[in-house]
Amino acid sequence: MQRTDLKELIRKACENDLSVIADLAKFVRGNMVLSGLEQWVGDYPNIDNFRKDFLNDGLFVLVLDNEIIGSCSILKENDVAYKEVVWNGVNALVVHRILVSPKHQGKGYGKDLLIYALEKAKLEGYDAVKIDTHPDNIKMQRMLKIMGFSFKGYLASINRLAFEKMV
Repeated sequence: MQRTDLKELIRKACENDLSVIADLAKFVRGNMVLSGLEQWVGDYPNIDNFRKDFLNDGLFVLVLDNEIIGSCSILKENDVAYKEVVWNGVNALVVHRILVSPKHQGKGYGKDLLIYALEKAKLEGYDAVKIDTHPDNIKMQRMLKIMGFSFKGYLASINRLAFEKMV
């Protein structure tokens, strides 16, 4: 499938999208648990997490045929846990809560969301994009490595692996 311009697929979320994103997160979380991955437990991420990202101007959705099939938060770095490893970038954006509907996984949409974050960082004068993932999330780790993200270390306080890509 030929990709159109990412700007045609990905847009900033609006307030009306919050409940759709929260429902999609439940679907993704359930699929993760069924596959043995307990990266997101309980009701995390939930509508309150997405609302906070929205209010911080950092919530984005991936839309296909007028349906939200993915989402991610792209925020200025402010994570205390990120101080546990040495990074190359000093002015970075961080990707959080990246998700794609299980019906659309394996088609490159997660990669599209990360490319969008990298383009946004470069356009806005940031020097890097950072992201973390659960040690058992092999799919995400594989995608990050394929995309040229470097492993930076283990974030013990949140049990996550840290990755970074300079832009």
